[in-house]
Amino acid sequence: MIAAPTLAALKQAVGFEPVGQRAGNVTLGRGTLEGRPIHVALLENHIASGALGVVEGKRLEALLRIVAQERSPVVLFIDSAGARVSEGLAALGAFRRLFRAALDAASAGAPVAAVLGQFCYGGASMVAHLAPARLFAPGTQLAMSGPSVLAAAAGTSALDDMFKAMSASTISAEARAKASAANQVFHEGHDVAAWLRDALATSGNPSAAFRLRHEALGMRLAQTSHAQPEPLRRKEFERLFAEGYEARDQEGLVTGEGQRAGNTESLLGLMSTKPVGAERAWRFADHAWRLLDRGVKHVHVLLDCESHAPRLEDEKVVLSEYIVGMSLALTALRLSGAHVEMTIVDRAGGGVYVALAAPASHVGVVYGSHVQVLPGAAIAAILGESGGEPDPLAAAAEAVAAGVADAQVKLGLIEIL
Repeated sequence: MIAAPTLAALKQAVGFEPVGQRAGNVTLGRGTLEGRPIHVALLENHIASGALGVVEGKRLEALLRIVAQERSPVVLFIDSAGARVSEGLAALGAFRRLFRAALDAASAGAPVAAVLGQFCYGGASMVAHLAPARLFAPGTQLAMSGPSVLAAAAGTSALDDMFKAMSASTISAEARAKASAANQVFHEGHDVAAWLRDALATSGNPSAAFRLRHEALGMRLAQTSHAQPEPLRRKEFERLFAEGYEARDQEGLVTGEGQRAGNTESLLGLMSTKPVGAERAWRFADHAWRLLDRGVKHVHVLLDCESHAPRLEDEKVVLSEYIVGMSLALTALRLSGAHVEMTIVDRAGGGVYVALAAPASHVGVVYGSHVQVLPGAAIAAILGESGGEPDPLAAAAEAVAAGVADAQVKLGLIEIL
């Protein structure tokens, strides 16, 4: 096991004692650091096809809700290739709830530290980036998409020597340590207890810290010019906002206002056939922070985009941080007293869905929407076979049953045979 020395050093540093039996891939326990009790959660790859499934999600959600309530310190050891795609939408719904609990813990000011194993992909990388500091094993790979998905999207093989070299220079522990001072790489003799002491130090106002993180992420991006926003008309909007709306689309970022039930709602959405990269995720978060500055009370998040971008170019700037940045901005809005509602207008799935759905107080899914754990191409790259396109007439009901959404939204646009 590549990460075995890192995990052993963590256990020794806190005097780890397991509590209860392992549940799937999760072992919960306790430890102490300088005489102070701390929670510890170990997420390991004991079961194939992704370490994060329904069982793991429930166990981690319960722990993080305690952490949020107590504002008690927690150390997360994460060795996970992401969601257990074989469990379908049930795994996605469980991760939505888990990530909401993790957001609440971070927003409450609970000290959180992340120690990483060999793999940290997808949702696992999102959880890791809710911690202010991360300790990587020497062989850790961290990305929103694993090498097989990145290679497939680039039209090559994950075994291709040139791709392996490019991937290593982008998503390896050494590359991530260069990308951010918040990332360190474990080495023999590393004083893990001292690292934990610094990583778990309280840091004042969480919302202010999240805003500073957002500004820092903007500095990483190359300066680009954008086309002017264009008016956007969609038949779904006409039904959702029967009292009127004005929407604008700027390269996949939708903003505007809609009137419904006597209220004016600020619209903020990701709607495009193109997957979401770091730059668009940052623009989304930036607009959300501006809505917070304006003191808006009703925010309606709209999603019609099936996934994040599986591109090494986006991974160079650590795409996971930008996806999480959208969640942090929406959470700050919710905690300010704004009502944050989300509607899945058509396509949704993966980390982009979770980033927008987890902070929302209510998630609706339009009847006929295409909701998946991951796009078919990504599932094929992971499992070697594609689950095919879901039945759009059944997907909305399945999404509600799985906890991916809270209610179906029937707009009368699809004839029921």
